[in-house]
Amino acid sequence: MRILGIETSCDDTGVTLVEADGEFGSDFSFSILGNALSSQTDLGLQYGGVFPAMAKREHAKNLVPALEATLKGLSQETGGKRQGEMPEEELRKILEREPELLPQLVTFLEQHEKPDIDALAVTAGPGLEPCLWVGINFARALSAAWDIPIVAVNHMEGHIVMSMMEHSNILENVGMSGKMYAIEFPALALLISGGHTELVLMREFGKYEIIGRTRDDAAGEAFDKVARMLGLPYPGGPHISRLADEARSYRPTRSIELPRPMMSEDNFDFSFSGLKTAVLRLVENKTVSDDTKKQIAREFEDAVTDVLVGKTLRAVEEYGANAVILGGGVSANRHIRLCLAEALAEAGAKLLVCPPEFSTDNAVMIALAGYFHALKNEFADPETLTANGSLKLG
Repeated sequence: MRILGIETSCDDTGVTLVEADGEFGSDFSFSILGNALSSQTDLGLQYGGVFPAMAKREHAKNLVPALEATLKGLSQETGGKRQGEMPEEELRKILEREPELLPQLVTFLEQHEKPDIDALAVTAGPGLEPCLWVGINFARALSAAWDIPIVAVNHMEGHIVMSMMEHSNILENVGMSGKMYAIEFPALALLISGGHTELVLMREFGKYEIIGRTRDDAAGEAFDKVARMLGLPYPGGPHISRLADEARSYRPTRSIELPRPMMSEDNFDFSFSGLKTAVLRLVENKTVSDDTKKQIAREFEDAVTDVLVGKTLRAVEEYGANAVILGGGVSANRHIRLCLAEALAEAGAKLLVCPPEFSTDNAVMIALAGYFHALKNEFADPETLTANGSLKLG
């Protein structure tokens, strides 16, 4: 089955074409036939974060070029038929929220053949709703023009599925192939990103129970806010980690102590707001030396890691989990990966995590998650499909 994935949940515009085969489990395999990702990091760096209205405009500008790049050369291979007969009025109605997309898409459909695609998979939530709507309406327009069904994908399930894949040819986006790791349930997913910090129990694939979540700031959000306090650029995570590594390289013991919020509480919830405030108390109304910044970055990263690893290990023990699936943008953090892997190895559990280049938002994970729903004919009604910025797993 060939699935076209579309991702616009935040500030990355992703379009990919994946060919997948097999049921869930060790007989599943996939390959990427085309992939395009347009990042708005430079805009975020310029303005200090993500602004939904600005991100929405960028998605509308980038989607058609991303689609064209993804499908480049595919029409000659598949011998599809040209699809330019759909009335522009119908497309205009579908793209009423996204008028800037209309002329680009009309031109694209007139100039390109209908590709050999079985289904569309699009992120329906969670995320920034103005951004989600752009991708959803783009998928609705393609579905109408090409007469192919749509799968509505939960963005967080996409992260889970991506981390369950064993990849080969990872240095090449196009032509990359892979299969699924063999795991035994129950399993846990630790999802850590700018908007989410959740522990999810999986007793079988597609059945999710959130057993713990952040009560305030997500881990990635805390990294960004602390980085801003230290005068570091956006996004803050990589810069915090760089300084933390430098501090560890020349000072074996820590010189600053920060709290480990909710570490000893009898639950699996998280809280990083107090940790962020503790950093603020260290830096407010004073000049902070470069050495002190490095020590703060190290202690902050250690504190976040200790809480994430400690809570996850307790959940592994309580639920008898055989594997932990680590997903979300913060899963690219090398220190968190190493500490969690070491702790799980001692506990006899497996860690599944995707390569760092696929830990942030991308359309490959949406296409892969969509494939398993398409196998069960779990398609969305294009007329009622909506964006849900607070969509939950389970």
